[in-house]
Order: sequence, then structure tokens, then C-alpha cells
Amino acid sequence: MKSIVRGGGLLAGAMLLLSGCGSMDGTREGRPTASPTTAANGVADVPVKVGDPYTIAGVTYTPADIPDYDDVGYASWYGEELAGRPTANGEIFDPAGISAAHKTLPLPSYVEVTALDTGRTILVRVNDRGPMVGDRLIDLSRGAAEQLGLTDGVSAVRVRRTNPPLAERAQLRAGKPVPERIATPESLLAILRSKAKALPAPKAAGDAAATVAAQPAAPIASGKAKPGDDRFVVEGPGTTKPAPATRPAATATKAAAAVAGKYVVQVGAFSAESRANAAAKSVGGYVTKAGNLWRVRVGPFASDADARGALGKVKTKGFRDAVVQRDR
Repeated sequence: MKSIVRGGGLLAGAMLLLSGCGSMDGTREGRPTASPTTAANGVADVPVKVGDPYTIAGVTYTPADIPDYDDVGYASWYGEELAGRPTANGEIFDPAGISAAHKTLPLPSYVEVTALDTGRTILVRVNDRGPMVGDRLIDLSRGAAEQLGLTDGVSAVRVRRTNPPLAERAQLRAGKPVPERIATPESLLAILRSKAKALPAPKAAGDAAATVAAQPAAPIASGKAKPGDDRFVVEGPGTTKPAPATRPAATATKAAAAVAGKYVVQVGAFSAESRANAAAKSVGGYVTKAGNLWRVRVGPFASDADARGALGKVKTKGFRDAVVQRDR
């Protein structure tokens, strides 16, 4: 099964400095050199784009800059069917490159992808949106899938955002793989596999293929939103409670019920109300105004144990900075 994503955008320009010829130890002196963030093929790490919330097939996705993103799910892959077409951040898709598509991470981002069946881990550059299939976490290019050793249409993986050295970034921008990471220890793999088993089983290859073929194109990543624009702000326990802001009737009912419980899950706070509303919808929460920010909460809950259970579900949606708070 091959998952398909689509996008479009602008190619970043590359600046090359050309000088004289010569060689030393088999390398060419004065060879074209790229800037620290731009490869010779015009692929760049700047500007980083987050993008606005978008809805596909009735599901709303909220791109967010989460530095410590770490999740378990299923990976699929895509290849020649999209070769030469633009990705969501405007680059040209190369099936042989080590790249990936993700629903919400900034573009580009760098992630370590671990195959849970073998423990092998590779570094991948995320430059596209997708896969727009509910049970998929990430879509790998053919080159990335081959390096990781994925032979099935859908495989369980761990995806962890990372900040690799400049040399490795340059290697991936040039479409070349970097050496694999150290294999994940069996003790950690056992924990990760148990998390994967708790997820809904992926669809059969035939069903998944039919879903992918009919899915709409992924959106172009917006250049207006930047990393940090929607960074989650975790408030301390002593924060003064603001007056509720206007919100949809469905979420207002939940907010009004907050007086009945002592515990809430603080999902995060956003600089834009639209992002807060999208986040609240994805976790079944509600929105209140907190100064210049829009706060998203889930609850209330009668006990800390109930709140902790909800916290786990919120974090599986990607809100890793969520915390439990007790209303006093």
C-alpha cells in the first residue's frame, strides 16, 4: 500500500560560491558550497513553515511547533507516483530521497523514525503534509522506507522530533541518507510496542488504498505562520482564572460545568483564537480567554486519577505540554 499526499509552494533559491579548480585527496578545491541551510539543489531549511489549521474529510488538523514531539503510530510510504511534484512547502518530491509527510509538524522538521519490529532508527526530513488517513502517523518516501527496512504496506513506528547536526541536515537536503542511529534497546522497544498495540489496528492494504485514492490534496503550508506562533504556554498553578470568553455553545456548556469538578487538563494556550478552537475540537475541550492568549482545557474531573486518564488521551493527539491542574 502506498499513501499519497499532495502539496504545493515556492522553491527556495540556493546561493553558490564558485572559485578556481584543483584537487586534494580526491576532493575538488574551490567546489560550489552551499549556505548552512541551503543545498545545491535549492532545498532549504528556511523559512520554516507551520501553517494554519485545515480540515480534510471532516477532520481538522492543527499544525504546531512542538520541539519534543514523540509519538507512536503507523507508517506508510509513497514513491514514483508523485515524483517531480511539489511538496507542501514547495520543494520537489524525490522518491529516492529520505523525506516524509506529517499532518502537523513544521515544514521542514527532522525526526528520528524507529521501526518497532526491528528497533532500527533513521533520521528523516519532513517536508510534506500527510498522510490523510486516520490510522497513519507518518508517510515515508520510498528511499526512507528502504533505509528503515519497511517491507509491509503499513508498519508500527516511533516518530521523535530531533535537532540533528548541520552536516546531517545538509546530507538529507541533498537527498542522501545519513548513518542509522544506534538500535533501540529491547527494554524500550517493549514499551513502545505495547503503546502501538493499544492503537486501533490499521486497515487492510486494500481498504487503505481505496481511502488514500479518494482523499483530498493536503494544503500548502502557510508562510505567514512561523514556529512559535502557536507554541503552547503552560500556566503555573497560581495563575489567576480569567473571565470566560465567548465560545461555541457546545464548548460553553462544558466550561459552565467546570464548577462541578476540581481537576482539569490544561491542554495549552494559543495566540490565535482559531487555533485554540481547532485544538479544543480535536480533544473535546473548551476555550477561555487568558490575557492575550486563548486557553484550551478539558474537564472538569472529580479526581486526579480521572484527569490523568484524560491527560494521556490529550497527549496522544500531539499536545505533549498538557498538564493536570487543580482548581481551587
